[in-house]
Amino acid sequence: MNSTLNSITRRALGALGALALAGLMDTSAMSAAPPAEEFRVYFGTSGAEAKSGIYLARLDTSSGKLTAPERVAETLKPSFLALHPSGRFVYAVNEVDDFQGSPVGAASAFAVDPATGRLTLLNQVSAKGTWPCHLTLDRQGRHLLVANYGSGNVAALKIGSDGRLGEASAFVQHTGRSVHATRQEAPHAHSVDLDAANRFAFVSDLGVDRVYVYRFDADRGTLEAHDPPFAAAKPGAGPRHFAFSPDQRHAYVVNELSQTVGAYRYDAARGTLQELGTVSLLPEGETPREGTGAAEVQLHPSGRFLYASNRGPNVIVVFAVDPERGTLTRVEQVSTGGDWPRHFAIDPSGRWLLASNQRSNTVVVFRVDAATGRLTPTGQVLDVKAPSCAVFLKVGSAPARR
Repeated sequence: MNSTLNSITRRALGALGALALAGLMDTSAMSAAPPAEEFRVYFGTSGAEAKSGIYLARLDTSSGKLTAPERVAETLKPSFLALHPSGRFVYAVNEVDDFQGSPVGAASAFAVDPATGRLTLLNQVSAKGTWPCHLTLDRQGRHLLVANYGSGNVAALKIGSDGRLGEASAFVQHTGRSVHATRQEAPHAHSVDLDAANRFAFVSDLGVDRVYVYRFDADRGTLEAHDPPFAAAKPGAGPRHFAFSPDQRHAYVVNELSQTVGAYRYDAARGTLQELGTVSLLPEGETPREGTGAAEVQLHPSGRFLYASNRGPNVIVVFAVDPERGTLTRVEQVSTGGDWPRHFAIDPSGRWLLASNQRSNTVVVFRVDAATGRLTPTGQVLDVKAPSCAVFLKVGSAPARR
């Protein structure tokens, strides 16, 4: 009996080996699957309802499956989120123009429950301007930088050892206007980003068609105008969001009004941007329509692909990145499966992209092809009220930075 089984087993193994050698069997299925990682995904929202808030789901990176989102903090219009380097705190803007009776927006600090991921409000402070819409933390987690769209200014807020927000350590007011009569009648700071060295801050101002550059002092939390003080975009472009390549050799700006992406060479030692050119997010021959606009820009963790969302057409456009020159070549555009993709996020493994469709109240999950950068919808759709941001926190560790 045993000899018969052994003979059958040897013949079966021999047949499998022959198939593999002949290339008729996919041997990748026989290799070990990549280890599964689990991330908490926090969703910021921009709904005007009194009980809007921050939502939480869990992502399994091996399958791309997300749990049903649950609200873990109740706060008004937390449209953009940032994670503390320790993984212990979450920060949110409150995109309003009235806080405690003053004509300003707010920033909120939350403590993360390490067991459940739920959030507890630590405190709220003035954002020093109206309609704060973007924020980032310095690499040491000692200061929170906030871009205020309505009033066109930027502030740095101190962070205590307990995660609470303190007084402002810096405040910069922009001035000027540009060519679009209704959207560029005044400065509108739309994002603030730091380089990897924690030395320079870049503020994309939609209202004046500039990406301002500031020298950042990580100890004092101060912002000082650099020389040159800005990189100019084309009139009417409307710089909105900014992203560095993983190697910090290039930077990219998505322009909301012209619906383009500007590519720049970055000199990390000098803190300067040199424009390389722009590419359109629209099909050839099309021009932007009023009431539409580009929104988010991110690079794949590999640095090989760039993604940008365009609201109105409701698509994400994929570009291949030339790693040496930093230039972009269009790969495809994909429907986000919803309305008004204000934001999207690529998970740290680079396998999944989550598109936040603000007006259709959905988050749609896409698989990312590591070889081509192309996106394929998985069929998974989450219900989140007015989603406008997503950030990832690895379970049991500090967050991975985008």
